[in-house]
Amino acid sequence: MKKIHVTTLGCPKNIVDSENLLGLLKINQFEIGQTPEEADVLIINTCGFINDAKEESIQAILEALELKKNDPHKKVFVAGCLTQRYRKEIEQEIPEVDAIFGTEEYTEILKALGRGHAAMDTLYRSRLITTPRHYAYLKISEGCNHTCAFCAIPAIRGKHRSKPMEQLVEEARVLAANGAKELIIVSQDTSYYGKDLYGKQSIVELLQRLEEVEGIEWIRVLYWYPTNFPMEVLHWMRESKKLLHYLDLPIQHVSQNVLQKMRRAETRESIENILQTARKLVPDMTFRTTVIVGHPGEREEDFQELLQFVEAFRFDRLGSFLYSDEEGTAAFELTDKVPEQTARERQEQLMELQREISQEKNQRLIGQKYSVLIDEYNAEMNFYLARTYQDAPEIDNEVIILNPSGAELAVGHFAQVEIVDATEYELYAKI
Repeated sequence: MKKIHVTTLGCPKNIVDSENLLGLLKINQFEIGQTPEEADVLIINTCGFINDAKEESIQAILEALELKKNDPHKKVFVAGCLTQRYRKEIEQEIPEVDAIFGTEEYTEILKALGRGHAAMDTLYRSRLITTPRHYAYLKISEGCNHTCAFCAIPAIRGKHRSKPMEQLVEEARVLAANGAKELIIVSQDTSYYGKDLYGKQSIVELLQRLEEVEGIEWIRVLYWYPTNFPMEVLHWMRESKKLLHYLDLPIQHVSQNVLQKMRRAETRESIENILQTARKLVPDMTFRTTVIVGHPGEREEDFQELLQFVEAFRFDRLGSFLYSDEEGTAAFELTDKVPEQTARERQEQLMELQREISQEKNQRLIGQKYSVLIDEYNAEMNFYLARTYQDAPEIDNEVIILNPSGAELAVGHFAQVEIVDATEYELYAKI
C-alpha cells in the first residue's frame, strides 16, 4: 500500500482542496503519511497568487525533490494554483517532478496513482479535516468574476461557480457531526454567492439555513467583496445567534486614483458607506481588512490618503500586501511602477500605525469578559490558546489563558474568561 503525504500551501481555500484530496486517497485505500520522509508519494498543493507564495511553493517542491534524490523510489506530484498557471514552465524548469496537476484535478491524481473514478459531487462526505476538529472551512464557491488589475485568480480559478445550497448545508452537517463548532465560510467572493445558480445574491439565505445546523455554534464569514456587498447580511447579524459580528472586507485602497488603476468598481464613498452602516447597525462589530501598498500609479498623496483613512476608521484587524507584479494581469502592463523600496517603506509605516491601533484597542479590553473557543493546550508551559469571536484562526489575535490549573478546560470547548493583560496582537486571560 502506497503511503502519501500532502503539503498544503496558501489560503484556507487550498486547505479545503487538500482535505478533499486526502479524503479521496483514504477511501481509495491509500495510507496517509504524517511526514514527507515516510511517504512514497509527496503531493505539493501549491499557491501561485503573489511572488512570495510562488517562491514558497518552489522551495517546497525543491525540498521534496531533495528527499527523492536521497530515496529514488519516492515520487513527487505537484498540484494547485502554481501549476495551473505555470504548468509548462514547471515541466521545463523542474523535469524531476513526476506529475503535474492543476486545481481540483482529483480524478487525474487518482489515475496517476493507479486508481479510477472520483465522485466529484460528494467529495465533502469523505473529506479528511486537517484543522483542529472544532473548526472547519466551508468553501461555498470557486473562481471570481471580477477583473481586478493586480489579481491572477480569475485566470487560475476561472469564473465564479457557486456550490448548491443543499450540498453546502449537508456538508456543514457532516462537519458538525465530526466535531466542528465553528464554521468558517470561504470563497474568492462571498458577496456574489448564488447569482450564477439562483439569479440573485443568496448568501443571506445560505447563512440562515446554516444557522439551523445542529452542533455549529459560531459561523464566521471571510472575504466579503465590497462591490455589491449585501447590506441585508448586517440585519441578519443582529438577529442570528450564530453569525459572528465579524466583517472581513478587503478594501485594497481608498484613493480613487488607485482604485481606478486597480479596476475596482467601488469608490471611497461606497466603502465608507458599508463600514459606517455596519458600525451603526452592529456596534460591537469587529472589522478586518486587507490593503495593497505600492500598486502601479500609487502616488505619495494616495498613500497618505490611505494612511489617514486607516487612522480615522481604526480597523480592528488589518493585513497588508506589497504589490506583486504578476504576468498576465492588467497591472503588469502599467508603466508607472512604484519602486520596491518605496513600497516597503510605505508598508512599514502603515503597519506601524496598525500596531499602535491594535495595542490601543487590546488595552481597552482589559477587565472585560468573553466566551472563547479553546484551540490548543501547551503542556510544557501550562497555558491554553483560545480565540474570541473577534479572531479568525491563524490570522488574528490569540487569547493566552494563564495558570489554568484546576479549571475545567478542554481543547475544542468554550470557556468564560476575563482579559487581564494585552499586547499588540495577544490577549492574556484568566478563568
